[in-house]
Amino acid sequence: MYLELFRLDGRTAVVTGGGRSIGLASAQALAEAGAKVILADMDLEVARSGQAELKAAGHEADILHLDVTKPADVRRAADELNAKHGAVDILIANAGIARSGTPGEDVEDEHWLNVIDVNLNGVFWCCRDFGRHMLKRGRGAVVTVGSMSGFIVNKPQPQSYYNASKAGVHHLTKSLAAEWGARGVRINCVAPTYIETPLTKFAADDPKMFNTWLEMTPMHRMGQPKEIASVILFLASDAASLMTGSIVLADGGYTCW
Repeated sequence: MYLELFRLDGRTAVVTGGGRSIGLASAQALAEAGAKVILADMDLEVARSGQAELKAAGHEADILHLDVTKPADVRRAADELNAKHGAVDILIANAGIARSGTPGEDVEDEHWLNVIDVNLNGVFWCCRDFGRHMLKRGRGAVVTVGSMSGFIVNKPQPQSYYNASKAGVHHLTKSLAAEWGARGVRINCVAPTYIETPLTKFAADDPKMFNTWLEMTPMHRMGQPKEIASVILFLASDAASLMTGSIVLADGGYTCW
């Protein structure tokens, strides 16, 4: 009875940044639960690699070239995918970039704009345009990907621009949840700790930074993409039917201190 709440049979899910890391792990989790999955990524080679990995695991997936920083492209993708599949029931707004290491007073204009454009504007364009179709049908589930950095200030690396972008994702999620809750569309957010992905590989070359990360985390380890994917699966499923506007921390205890 209760395990059936996690099933996604007959539903279509779009995962942005779906070709690797958290996005790909999330796509696999959704596919295992029965969803038809579309990997949306600005790098088609990465998307094809992710598609092949899913196929090797026994799951079919479509791929889509999508730059989430271009609102016209996002709107076109939302319209075309909804027309093709009848409905996009689930959106995982995962695409994002990480920048750190520059003090606020030295951040270049283009670096600030780039991070905000991908991490915050891109999430909004996707939520707005896929959400519009969900609202017309009166049902749908959206999961955004924030960060524990939206709650705390990381150390030792300065990253005000990244932190601000993720705090924005959190409040955007809550704001849309308040607007859409009575209209059948849920939207929640997962806020991960440091996850072993290409975005965090730079830390391996800086023992002081890496050790600080581990010391600040009660579980004394980084997370794995699958550990975030499992939270995303829960939030996208009917098992989370009473949840909207929630920012779910999966941070190994980092924010306990």
